[in-house]
Amino acid sequence: MTFVHSSNLAAVGYAAGILKVAFRSGSVYVYFGVPWHVYAGLMSAASHGSYFHRHIRMSYPYQRIV
Repeated sequence: MTFVHSSNLAAVGYAAGILKVAFRSGSVYVYFGVPWHVYAGLMSAASHGSYFHRHIRMSYPYQRIV
């Protein structure tokens, strides 16, 4: 997991199409089938939270793990 500067996201991890997102609220979700370029876009975005909401949040199957 890599810590990110965001008011909503705390840390992000990625491996083999699985994106793991830890939120500042304490919740942790995994998103399945996320392409590398989407992860790269998230990590290079000026606003991690905005990118997440526009391109990831409701676009991939997910599961809350914490």
